Amino acid sequence: MNNQPIGLFDSGIGGTSIWREVVKLLPNEKTIYLADSKNAPYGAKSEDEIVALCVKNTELLLSKGCKLIIVACNTATTNAIDYLRKTYKVPFIGIEPAIKPAALFSKSKAVGILATKGTLSSKLFEKTAKEYTKNITTIEQNGEGLVALIESGKLVSLETKTLLEKYLKPMLSFNIDHLVLGCTHYPYLIPQIREIVGDNVRIIDSGEAVAKQTKAILKKFNIEAVSSEENNLHQFYINIKKNVLEGMLAGIPNNYLVEELKF
Repeated sequence: MNNQPIGLFDSGIGGTSIWREVVKLLPNEKTIYLADSKNAPYGAKSEDEIVALCVKNTELLLSKGCKLIIVACNTATTNAIDYLRKTYKVPFIGIEPAIKPAALFSKSKAVGILATKGTLSSKLFEKTAKEYTKNITTIEQNGEGLVALIESGKLVSLETKTLLEKYLKPMLSFNIDHLVLGCTHYPYLIPQIREIVGDNVRIIDSGEAVAKQTKAILKKFNIEAVSSEENNLHQFYINIKKNVLEGMLAGIPNNYLVEELKF
């Protein structure tokens, strides 16, 4: 089982930001990534719809022999991770907006959170926010439209810049010193976000923390890859617009294969 792949899924290509961190920390591991771009964004769907999509993705990854599954999507995690853990025996690693470190280290006592509607309205997000932000002003913003622009290949575009300015500039009036990115698509926007918020706002995403947790869980269950196999291949499956995912992965110094697959 040790040399079976790690599975990851997201409501599209954004979770590749998590994949990058995982592969960087765990170079011996093989991976299979599902980009459910056909159904993106998950953030606009009901909890029942999100759970059903997560079940579909999980069962496909299990059918391909994955030993551990990373839910590389904040909305999917906050709405479905409990159900997945109760239903399947494989270890799951979820992703939540990193509210805790932002709240702990904020000196201005004001934190911005940019996330999808599905994440912001979830019970898990509400519970985490309530636990860690009692003495903190939190400015929550639904990043509506950003995922769709990234999925359509408009990562750097006037439309994306306009939306980011609309969502982020009001946060600055509250004197935020931390900005939490609550969607795995959003780390790809960091250069543009930095231009808007300046250098005094710390931008936090969950990629490195997820990679470290993955390493810990692999060790806990004794399912770490024994050694790097020659020509280790990372497989990516997407159910629409293969070229957008290929563009996002261009230049990565890894052996990988991108395929379109109906799922």
